[in-house]
Amino acid sequence: MPEETLSVLDGSTFVLSDRRGDLIPGNGNEHGFFCDDTRFLSQWALRVDDTPLDLLGLDQEAHFASQFFLTPRVGTDDAAPCSVMRRRCVDRVWLEEITIVSHRLGASDILVELDVDSDFADLFEVKAGSVAPRSVHWRADGDALVLEYAHEEFFRSVTIASSRPAQITRHGMAFSFVLERGEQWTVALNITPRSAQPGTTFAGRAVHGSVDDVRRAKALELEEWLSDTPTLKTNDTGLARTYRASLTDLAALRLQPDLGDPATLPAAGLPWFMALFGRDSLITSFQALPYLPELAATTLRVLAARQAQAHDDFHEMEPGKILHELRFGELTATGRQPHSPYFGSADSTPLFVILLDEYHRWTGDDDLVRTLEPNARAALAWTEDGGDLDGDGYVEYFRRNQINGLVNQCWKDSGESIQFADGTLASGPIATCEIQGYVFDARRRGARLAREVWGDHALADRLDALAGALQEQFNADYWMPERGAHAIALDGNKRQVDSLSSNIGQLLWSGIVGVDEAATTVERLLDTPLFSGWGVRTLSAREAGYNPLGYHTGTVWPHDNSLIVAGLARYGHVEAATRLSSAILAAAPHFEYRLPEVFAGYPAELTSVPVAYPTASRPQAWAAGTPLLLLTTLLELEPATGSASVDLPGSIGAVALSRKPTPAGASPVSSPNGVARKIASPQRQPVGERTGPS
Repeated sequence: MPEETLSVLDGSTFVLSDRRGDLIPGNGNEHGFFCDDTRFLSQWALRVDDTPLDLLGLDQEAHFASQFFLTPRVGTDDAAPCSVMRRRCVDRVWLEEITIVSHRLGASDILVELDVDSDFADLFEVKAGSVAPRSVHWRADGDALVLEYAHEEFFRSVTIASSRPAQITRHGMAFSFVLERGEQWTVALNITPRSAQPGTTFAGRAVHGSVDDVRRAKALELEEWLSDTPTLKTNDTGLARTYRASLTDLAALRLQPDLGDPATLPAAGLPWFMALFGRDSLITSFQALPYLPELAATTLRVLAARQAQAHDDFHEMEPGKILHELRFGELTATGRQPHSPYFGSADSTPLFVILLDEYHRWTGDDDLVRTLEPNARAALAWTEDGGDLDGDGYVEYFRRNQINGLVNQCWKDSGESIQFADGTLASGPIATCEIQGYVFDARRRGARLAREVWGDHALADRLDALAGALQEQFNADYWMPERGAHAIALDGNKRQVDSLSSNIGQLLWSGIVGVDEAATTVERLLDTPLFSGWGVRTLSAREAGYNPLGYHTGTVWPHDNSLIVAGLARYGHVEAATRLSSAILAAAPHFEYRLPEVFAGYPAELTSVPVAYPTASRPQAWAAGTPLLLLTTLLELEPATGSASVDLPGSIGAVALSRKPTPAGASPVSSPNGVARKIASPQRQPVGERTGPS
């Protein structure tokens, strides 16, 4: 999202404006008022006395509220005729207050105009910068402007209700009044979206008080939510601010998938990914588990409820698969997009099992693990049948929806992400290396759950055997001795895709790599071609396709680095883990302490500061989860002890994390914020002769 764009949001309900608070219409512009993948307002421009406004000051105290201080544009030597204040808050509806204070001598006639319009565009159209025209109907309803759009069974409307009498037209509303010098005039506007489409979350949307009332209630709710998280103690103000920013970003991104249940899960990121994503929600929940375990519980329940039960090429659906993405916009509702939901990812399914086991380790919640046993078994079965397209023991992906399915169905899901060292793109079916690591880890974790919770020792033994066989086969087929690293993938002809990439770091996280190969992998990760100084690049600077501003071909992704750090620590490379963690944490202050989805891969010695990626999502869920997983790793947290501390090199120094005492009679394991020592349990270590450090 461009830096000049301002966001005010509450989950999947958000406003994107310029820094004056206006929504400027036009294709190629991301401005708008959005709810559940529809742009309900595409224009919202304020004028006073037919004059554009200039920004004097801006205060965004929280993700859900902002204040704009403006004045009508005047000449260099002219005094401002009045002050204009806009106060905005989003809480499943949009509330805005406009206040005018006159500075003229005597009484003055003042005209306030709001230009309003809606294209009811699907979010996919807005992202593509090409919005199809729609027939939008309007009507005045008292002092409210109502805009409506219907196509077959798809219906959307938005109501702009005014607290004062207004002159209402198709294109907005106007207010005429007289003010004495120093006198103040305020209008409150409530913008409410509505839908008749089943499955959307519009039912029950209503205004609950003034902007002040809602701001106070939202602020209190946020502080209560944050109060349940562990307390960080550090003298490094940058780390303290980064920690709080991560937690508040996750609060901003919370979706409430069931209005009858207050439980929430993380959306992927603003502005294009404010929806349920399998991979993103699972990894974010993993990162946040010691801090916000309720996110994992909701994510697991919601994804299990939508697990695929049948075959469907349009939706890339197969029995046992976990969804990739769920949308509610017009293109999806009318069948032109497959996201209802879309299952085009090969990694969400093993990640589901990984999170289920990690959730159990931190909470001891046997009940949920037993409830989701059929889903976990189905997911594990998919890795053997539907996920293994040619029966060679690896999980591959191949686009079945040739019209609008994803070519690459790993976390690097852009079209150019999987390429050979010479820049040639790999063709499918593609088996990326990190997915094999996920499958290995899922089988080891599934074996633990089968043995300790489900009471199925035969399944546990079988999964352990499958994991061991995969590990041996993988290290034989993917290892490139000449490069001292594993290939990023095997292509459709089982050739090693020989680029040096960050994917090899995630192999350490899953534990599939042997000790000797791990040591060499660490050298590759922290060598100049991959390590920018701010983090590990997605693609080595020596590859032909390297681009420091390529989405997955040379940029630095914080979440990717957080998993790499966890892998480094798992194999005992603590110094390397600390170095990489310090680099990522040092980047955060340059982004207002809120790590973005991705930033440029320029070398640190060239730029001296991390360089922004032009359209990175921020807030973004797994970027927000990155500092949390880094702290978990550096402090060697484990679900048993109530506090932990460590001395970090450089300016950070001593860091400690603690949770509230466990209530008398409660088990520390079942406490929602258990914090303890040592990141990897014995059950997660590699098996056989290639076993990593315990």
